[in-house]
Amino acid sequence: MHKIKVGVVGLGYLGRIHAQIYRKLPQADLVGFAEINQIRLKQQSDELRVAGFADYSRLFDKVEAVSIATPTITHYKIAADFLKHQIPILVEKPFTATLTQADKLIKLAKKGNSILQVGHVERFNSAFIAVQKIIQNPRFIECHRLSPFSGRSQDIGVVLDLMIHDIDIILGLAKSPVKRIEATGINVITHFEDIANARITFENGCVANLTASRVSEEAMRKIRIFFKNTYISLDYKGAQAHLYKKTPQGLIRCELPIEKEPPLEKELRSFLECVLQKRKPVIGPKEATAALSCALKIQKKIWKRKSSLSPAKHPQSNMRQISSKR
Repeated sequence: MHKIKVGVVGLGYLGRIHAQIYRKLPQADLVGFAEINQIRLKQQSDELRVAGFADYSRLFDKVEAVSIATPTITHYKIAADFLKHQIPILVEKPFTATLTQADKLIKLAKKGNSILQVGHVERFNSAFIAVQKIIQNPRFIECHRLSPFSGRSQDIGVVLDLMIHDIDIILGLAKSPVKRIEATGINVITHFEDIANARITFENGCVANLTASRVSEEAMRKIRIFFKNTYISLDYKGAQAHLYKKTPQGLIRCELPIEKEPPLEKELRSFLECVLQKRKPVIGPKEATAALSCALKIQKKIWKRKSSLSPAKHPQSNMRQISSKR
């Protein structure tokens, strides 16, 4: 089996996991990483036993594919540089900070015929995969994605940090243009929104209600999907799914069989298979841009409500760069 020479840019919390998974995947040969934090650079070089560089350009002639797990504000520049060298990339969500940047990366990928995958990991969650094929014409979708404050991803708000996962899933399930968005949220700890709620109405009549928080006491990642005479309850965190169906005897509940597998590992393996087979990724730039566009509209609705917040103080205009994402 040909092993793909891979690298990771950004060895923060999530980047370290990418690197550790690549080390054990039979399709991958982790040849190096890039990290601007000098202490982390030394620690991870020793731990991973691979070359580490402060300058990610040192990876250009060493890798055949790369994961980018840096702060959102840096995604565009780093991704563009690798695409210019025709190196396939997996960039963590959110895809970019702006739609203009997303469009430019799409054009670069097309020009170089390079694979560009975006890290919407819930698409690879075993529970979601188990129910995806049986969902037909959903009428109402309810999502809750809550977590305690971790101190990570403080360069973006909870909409781009957490809610965007559910936005991506909902857009794929509804299969209809967005008609209307209503949203509200507040900042509690950071300069960005830390709690948010959005209601999305689609042209086909489907309605989705999303709640995301990164200042909750307990973690929760659940979605319920309602369609005719049936609804599905899915727990991403526990990788469990239940189907509730109307019968003459009443509502019956059954657990759906799930082949459990770590979703990030499945995502990285899929990325490598796309590189080897030169096929389109499950989550490409088109899907990621659609999720980003919707997320930015939600965020705009939230901060529009903040009449006391002047444009100069809007969190989006004050993104601060940190060394590694998460």
